[in-house]
Amino acid sequence: MRPGSGPMVYVKFLPSEYVLRYRGGRLVAEGPGLSFFFLDLNSSACAIPIANTDTDFIFEEMTNDFQRVSVQGQVTWRAGDYKKLAESLDFTVDLRTRQYTSDPMPKLAKRVVNLVEVLVKSHIGTMSLTESLRCSRTLAAQVMTELQSHAELQALGLAVAGFAILNVAASQETARALEAKTREEILKQADDALYERRNASIEQERRVKENELNTEISVEEKKKQIRETEIATRRMILEKESELERIRIDAEVELERKRRELAELRLENTKKAADGEAYRIASVMAAYGRLSPEVLVALAALNMEPGQLIAQAFDKLALNSEKIGQLNITPDLLASVLKSKGNGAGD
Repeated sequence: MRPGSGPMVYVKFLPSEYVLRYRGGRLVAEGPGLSFFFLDLNSSACAIPIANTDTDFIFEEMTNDFQRVSVQGQVTWRAGDYKKLAESLDFTVDLRTRQYTSDPMPKLAKRVVNLVEVLVKSHIGTMSLTESLRCSRTLAAQVMTELQSHAELQALGLAVAGFAILNVAASQETARALEAKTREEILKQADDALYERRNASIEQERRVKENELNTEISVEEKKKQIRETEIATRRMILEKESELERIRIDAEVELERKRRELAELRLENTKKAADGEAYRIASVMAAYGRLSPEVLVALAALNMEPGQLIAQAFDKLALNSEKIGQLNITPDLLASVLKSKGNGAGD
């Protein structure tokens, strides 16, 4: 130990603190949770919180229709550049007690809140009362984007980790007026809805009746078409039947005419055949009339069998029996005559 330097002291910082250690005014070490020995005469350190810091806020702002609204929310921020932050605010700590010589955190939070108020005011001032009461999520997103790129925060070495609008509320008088207005609008909407429901019900009933009527008309049209089709079919069937009956009658008439013509032709042929036969018989009879009986008998005998000739001879003998004295007939001759008669009886 050098004379007059004093005793060496050991200090240890928490891991949630980013420490900048200086010796003789020069930065000799930095990092989270440093621990080291130091001399009071020439050592100093800055300790900057690493963790996020949540800061609540509530503002009263004026809308573009001159209505006051209160905006309540929370901004979350942390150190982004430790050296810039140490240069912007005094984060020097007493190395023996590890306490800030001047507490910088409230000042830093105040700067952040003031910046948030300026940004919120710039947006609320462009909105109407109704719009501002409904813009919590949109307003939070817009302000968050502006905070993340804001030059002042970057110059301080801060980074915004989160921003939320918890509530945007009007004054009590305005809220009561809005409630009354909203209540009237709700009642009006309810009346309109009831009116619309009634109209819709009437319209629906009209459509149902119209559909039923159209259905009945369609059914009747179909029935009419069916009846007309049936009538046309029956007419066509009757016409076909009449035509077939006419054809049948014409065919029968033609057949009868053909039959009559055939009968007349047959009768004519029969007459002609009878006339021819009569003429032939007359001619034969006339020829026979000019012949003597003996010739006729001779001609008749030309086609007779021997037995028939014998029988004819016996007939002639019978006629002249008184002139015959004695006649001998042998059995053979008699048998042949009987045989001839039998054959003639059979014929």
